[in-house]
Amino acid sequence: MITEKKLYGGVIYLRQLEISDCTVEYVNWLNDPKVNQYLETKYVPQNLKTIREFVLSQRDHEDSVLFAICMRDRDRHIGNIKIGPMNFQHRHADISYFIGDRKEWGKGIAKEAVSLVCDFGFEELNLQKIEAGTYDCAVGSQKVLKANGFQCEGTLRQHVLFEGAYRNCYMWGLLRSDRI
Repeated sequence: MITEKKLYGGVIYLRQLEISDCTVEYVNWLNDPKVNQYLETKYVPQNLKTIREFVLSQRDHEDSVLFAICMRDRDRHIGNIKIGPMNFQHRHADISYFIGDRKEWGKGIAKEAVSLVCDFGFEELNLQKIEAGTYDCAVGSQKVLKANGFQCEGTLRQHVLFEGAYRNCYMWGLLRSDRI
């Protein structure tokens, strides 16, 4: 789903991810073990070709929007957030996100990005529910979701293999009525 809409927050804005965002820096983020530790993309080596193909494929999807997270003061791409796939029949969608630039970690940027994309989902896409999943050890992401009003709705026991051990995943949900 292509959108030209920009979503502005206090220190960041979100815009559709473009091919021009596919840089060596972006590749380095996805290959950085600290950045990708909770991303499923870590299982496949990333390069300019793979990320360009991914960005192009996302633009063709009618059921998702892939945003670049950009710093307002420097107009610089620092990560991504995606809403989708969307289930239009039942009006719900997943979100996933990462901050690639580690210098920007711990500044509330992921919290602001999630808030902006949830507003977009409820107001522009008319969703009823937004969902996310986290590894049980992804404490930072859990804090981001809780700070945005998400509730833990369930546990998928021993769902992922992480650093040689099976770990649980938590399923999170935010209803439109939770934001009012």
